[in-house]
Amino acid sequence: MTRRTVRGLVPALLAAAALTGCSSDADSSEDAKPAKSAGTPAARTAAKGGTVGGAGSGCELPVSFDLAKDWKPKAVEIDPDSDFADLAEQGPVTLACEIDAKPAGQIGFLRVWRAKATTVTPREALKGFVGADENASGATYKEVKGDGQPLTEATYTVHSELMDEDRPAHAFALATPEGPVVVHLGGLDSDEHGEMLPAFELAKQSVRVG
Repeated sequence: MTRRTVRGLVPALLAAAALTGCSSDADSSEDAKPAKSAGTPAARTAAKGGTVGGAGSGCELPVSFDLAKDWKPKAVEIDPDSDFADLAEQGPVTLACEIDAKPAGQIGFLRVWRAKATTVTPREALKGFVGADENASGATYKEVKGDGQPLTEATYTVHSELMDEDRPAHAFALATPEGPVVVHLGGLDSDEHGEMLPAFELAKQSVRVG
């Protein structure tokens, strides 16, 4: 199946497939120290096109961060009795916001998930989120900094049955007074994920509580 063919698939199929990619049973950096920026080239970030998290931003969240140009946020409200209700739960977190990359020319989403419990740490929430996906493997975790905000970041691999490939995945978590928040970057395939990674880096480097 070529990328040209896949771009013509029904959007609902793409959304369902993207929702299923997130996890790992390995943690090769359990005691990792905060990442240092000195001597390390900064990851490329996308051009800012807006901000999400505040009132009127498309998704009201306990955090806010910058969006890549043309990415469109939308709050997620799923009927608990619907056939798709299970897709909005992953480990200890619930889907709250989807930020669609299609208007910017990519196929994928940044998704924001919220933990129900305020006693869960960001690392625990992130490991629970990643660990809830049976298609993921090889996760590593490290402590990093956002906009002065301590974060836990996970990098791992997800097997896509739709594309018949293993693709990379990225997510980060941070603490808020309302409980941890997880931000995850999905994608249709490895190429799409790579094209969207600067949008993830923009969100990570600009995220703040409130």
